[in-house]
Amino acid sequence: MKAVTILGATGSVGTSALDVIERHPERFRVHALTAQSNVDGLADLAVRFGPEVVVIGDVSLEGRLREALRERGARARVAGGRDALVDVARAPQVDAVLAAIVGAAGLVPTLAAAEAGKRLMLANKEAIVSAGALLMAAVRRGGAELLPVDSEHNAIHQCLAGVREAERDGARLVLTASGGPFRGRLDLDTVTPDEACAHPNWVMGRKISVDSATLMNKGLEVIEASWLFNMPVERIDVVIHPQSVIHSMVEFPDGSVLAQMGTPDMRTPLAYALAWPERVASGAQRLDFARLGELTFEAPDLQRFPCLGFAYDALRHGRAASAVLNAANEVAVQAFLEGRLRFTGIAATIQRVLDAFDPEPPSGIDEVLEIDRRAREVAAGMLPNRGPAPQ
Repeated sequence: MKAVTILGATGSVGTSALDVIERHPERFRVHALTAQSNVDGLADLAVRFGPEVVVIGDVSLEGRLREALRERGARARVAGGRDALVDVARAPQVDAVLAAIVGAAGLVPTLAAAEAGKRLMLANKEAIVSAGALLMAAVRRGGAELLPVDSEHNAIHQCLAGVREAERDGARLVLTASGGPFRGRLDLDTVTPDEACAHPNWVMGRKISVDSATLMNKGLEVIEASWLFNMPVERIDVVIHPQSVIHSMVEFPDGSVLAQMGTPDMRTPLAYALAWPERVASGAQRLDFARLGELTFEAPDLQRFPCLGFAYDALRHGRAASAVLNAANEVAVQAFLEGRLRFTGIAATIQRVLDAFDPEPPSGIDEVLEIDRRAREVAAGMLPNRGPAPQ
């Protein structure tokens, strides 16, 4: 039986993982659950899954969490803050850690899990985007088992499973993207946050949904794929696939292409990561080929959705460009969700930050966090001062 810690338990990825875990009580038990600020959601999960520890990222809410657990009759130990997140990520009794904290806030506990040699199920793409070299070094140093949970990278992992290293030489990775909700929309200036968060295929949090709508999510995945699979940027392609049935592909030098397919359900890659190298039921619906219809593909439009191009440029540029890209995007997306920035202003803000701030490559986690802080500061200074986005 594997003991599992879930960093970011109340988000969509965390709850999907818990659904899989609940289906296999003979295989998995929950050691710790964490959330940033969702006290009631975390307390409800503590009652349902009986973890030994619950951690609230916002330490000021620790008292409220204790009270919520007391009201529900839950007995879990309560802790708060970044140090507590690190503790549950590297706890000796834990076998596997799901890193599902959104944004740069998940960087430190994700590195801690890697250094402690855990099975690290990576859903926090920002950790590897901002600190890819550091994270991969921590995985090697700690002897961790790194399994990607993003559906695209999980698909590539499945396609490459059992493929010899020599056969990977010259292979190309093909990441698929749904194209988001605005693939055919011409007027992007008037997009509202609710429209951007209405993803046509996947159920995701608001920030990730906006990233999907701008294609920044796919850009971050290009950077992530380069680190995960030691693949140069010129051998990573993106193709728009609106049906989200093929989750990604690997093309080999002989012309063969392996694709991983399935219904768009995060429980599939989560079940793969939890049970690998075995396979267990995830709860996802079977793919009905008789009713599937056609599968279509098209090239991404980098003129209308430049964020994908920014990610390729950042990967080629190196230095700390990926960390700056990620931080600027988080600030711009939050401003858009708050109604302070137009949808098209997200890309414009990111471009301005990348042009204005080009720091040296970080050599440690403190430098990564400082670059992240400074990039956010630069991005915030480029936003409208107050009030709603101009109409």
